[in-house]
Amino acid sequence: MTDGHLSRRRFLAGAGAIAGSVALGGAAGATISRVADESSRNVTGQNGTNNHNATFGSREPFYGAHQSGVATATQAVGAFAGFTLLPGFDVDAARRMLRVITESSAKLTAGEPPVSDNDPELATGPARLTVTVGLGPGFFSATALESKIPRGFRVIPHYDIDRLMPEWTGGDLLLQIGSDDSLVLAHALRHLTRSIRSFATPSWVQRGFTRASGMGNPSVTPRNLMGQIDGTANPRNELDFSTQVWAPAESGWFDGGTMLVLRRIAMTLDPWDSLEVSGKEMAIGRRLSNGAPLTGSQEFDVPDLGAVGSNGLPVIPPFAHIRKAREGAAGPPFLRRSLNYDDGINAKGETSAGLIFAAYAADIERQYIPVQNALAKQDLLNKWTIPVGSAVFVIPPGCSEGGFIGDTLLT
Repeated sequence: MTDGHLSRRRFLAGAGAIAGSVALGGAAGATISRVADESSRNVTGQNGTNNHNATFGSREPFYGAHQSGVATATQAVGAFAGFTLLPGFDVDAARRMLRVITESSAKLTAGEPPVSDNDPELATGPARLTVTVGLGPGFFSATALESKIPRGFRVIPHYDIDRLMPEWTGGDLLLQIGSDDSLVLAHALRHLTRSIRSFATPSWVQRGFTRASGMGNPSVTPRNLMGQIDGTANPRNELDFSTQVWAPAESGWFDGGTMLVLRRIAMTLDPWDSLEVSGKEMAIGRRLSNGAPLTGSQEFDVPDLGAVGSNGLPVIPPFAHIRKAREGAAGPPFLRRSLNYDDGINAKGETSAGLIFAAYAADIERQYIPVQNALAKQDLLNKWTIPVGSAVFVIPPGCSEGGFIGDTLLT
């Protein structure tokens, strides 16, 4: 769509159809990671076809300065599981629980069954399995460690656009699990849930997906269920991650960790599908064909928010998603690793689907909340998106062999 095609009449008609105010969970300004070794996502044989056995056996490292599952190239399927701590949970219980999670996760991600695995046959192929542990506000309260909560960590405000449901909101503990194989993921989730049942009970599980392993080029930014290329402005190298995602050295026990905002965003896809391409592009501020901003030709072109078309109107509309996200940004951008979810079609023929929006930042208050504040007020996409779940977690740094996730906090 060129500037000449954005006539005043067409613009106003499109804007009227899409006027409303909602945020796609907070941010076109930060998206999917390409930092990890992408070769593990596209293992091919000598004849150029996918070697599924090699993919099934691919492993992601568990131990290290950072937890895996954040900078790791996004897997085909993922699950976020929230837990509520049982009464009487304290620091000693926290150490035991996190050691159990660590030991089991290290085994599972290496393709080995943990000692207590009831189905060891399912643990032989990790398919790039990762397990990431998050600690919610309730964890710090239960252990009387509120003074150790990292600066900038806070619960997301309740916005007028929110329709939050208890079954998707809050949580004292998070297990984020990703893999390129659904069976591997299901086994890991079931085993870990069973392993910590004396410490916590499940509150909710959110499952999602991207493209299947080997389907398409992993270096190409994926699309969400609205058809949008989703993840253009993510950090791309170690320097970006060190300044945008990982907590700095002066953070004490939190050095090398990050924070997670998890928002479940329902999409009203049926009304969205009825829009013309031009209306969809004005709502987003990008072309559907290749993700380029309306002021550019390539996906990674920087949007020119001051550009005006021959009709005298802004090329990127005043309430377009990318404009509001950029205008709201007060700190460094953040990383998003979003997954699609699709719960099928109900008896009325309505689609139940959306986005599990996961944003990782070194400081939620400085990086994420200003963007979400702006999007909640004037984002055109709010007409077709409804936040139905919200949670925040501290993601502790990684650990070395012999240690456990969270040991810098608890020792």
